Amino acid sequence: MNNREPIIAIDGPAGAGKSTLARELARRLGFLYINTGAMYRAVAWKALRDGIDLQDTDRLGALAAQSIIDLRGGVDDMRVLIDGRDITEEIVTPGVSRAASIVSTVSGVRRALVARQQEMGRAGGVVMEGRDIGTKVFPEAEVKIFLDASNAARSERRYLEDLSRGKTAPSLETTQAEIEERDRRDSSRSDSPLVQAADAVRIDSSVLTVEQVIERAMALIAARRSENAEYTE
Repeated sequence: MNNREPIIAIDGPAGAGKSTLARELARRLGFLYINTGAMYRAVAWKALRDGIDLQDTDRLGALAAQSIIDLRGGVDDMRVLIDGRDITEEIVTPGVSRAASIVSTVSGVRRALVARQQEMGRAGGVVMEGRDIGTKVFPEAEVKIFLDASNAARSERRYLEDLSRGKTAPSLETTQAEIEERDRRDSSRSDSPLVQAADAVRIDSSVLTVEQVIERAMALIAARRSENAEYTE
């Protein structure tokens, strides 16, 4: 009999709105929020700092295995630390983003971080977002959502997000090219490629408001919780 709170897995491509959805679900449910993308960014940041060739898969895998990555704080004040150093602001630069896209394709890196993610979330009561949560990290998750959107919608969101952070944003066309390249890497990598889990519910956020996406996800979670309650009685 399983009485723990559910694991909510949110997967999807870059710019679909996974972080916004995951944070709000965690906030409303009182669950732990885990942004797995921040963990890959942390590894990328350290690789760049140490001058590691991003094509040196052996060194990248060793770096990930030896690093201590912590996500501290709540939904609204989460900090990302690696080996005790707070790098929250440093991992959102375009350079780290591009490096994370490359680092995340390395099998050794993924093995190390997936193990850590499973350790962090196995107790349940967690909302975890990424690209392989429902297929690799927690294939047994009670709620699986595949959040998608058109290339145009995702590119515009990422472009406006960069501008809102005060970053020197590339043109919208450049942002779209980067999104498409990230999609190619995520979908074609040999280890845990981005795919929709067979039992995941797809939500297309292209023409939906944030609140509409949240409402659909909350309805799905309520239904799953009800099913689980009936099963365990």
